Amino acid sequence: RAAAPPPLTGKRALVTGAGQRVGQAIALALGAQGMHVGVHYRESRAGAEQTAQGIVDAGGRATLLSADLASREQARALVEQALAELGGLDLVVASAASFEKIALADVDDAAWDRSLDLNLASPFALVQHAVPALRQSRGSVVFITCSSATVPMRGYLPYVVSKGALQHLMKTLALELAPEIRVNAVAPGTVMPPPSYDPDAVARLARAIPLARVGSPQ
Repeated sequence: RAAAPPPLTGKRALVTGAGQRVGQAIALALGAQGMHVGVHYRESRAGAEQTAQGIVDAGGRATLLSADLASREQARALVEQALAELGGLDLVVASAASFEKIALADVDDAAWDRSLDLNLASPFALVQHAVPALRQSRGSVVFITCSSATVPMRGYLPYVVSKGALQHLMKTLALELAPEIRVNAVAPGTVMPPPSYDPDAVARLARAIPLARVGSPQ
């Protein structure tokens, strides 16, 4: 008796920021479930190629897609690329983001725009442009937000504001697009701190978490 195919076989997903960190883990997991995954990257081509190879090795399908999501125009073009390469969309996962530490006094227009464009404006443009395809498939949207959207942290003001707004965008789009399209968000806590983080600082973060450990992307 032949084994049943993975549960999401034949479904199509676009995952932004899939060349590294959380986005990479999501893309790999979806591919292992049988999805044809559009693996988006901007600069992390080598990481995106690793993601794609991992999906193929697990029996899934992967297509590399490149775009600079600081641009809303390129976000919309990315959707067009995905539709052309994947033949439709059942899922959009908006994971690409910037995480910039910056002092309040140094938050100028450029710093503000870097976070708000990539972390908020671009995900909206991406989803808005994907709505017709997602309505056709009765698909789903998942935003990757952050625990700081509800409990702010110091030193990352534009980032925290962008993630808080993204959380509210999720709730608003869920109302606007129901019942054909489901819209949700995942807000991780401390997951895979950047390499620049001091190990002692990571240990302090872990001690403040009830489970006493930092999470992994998986």
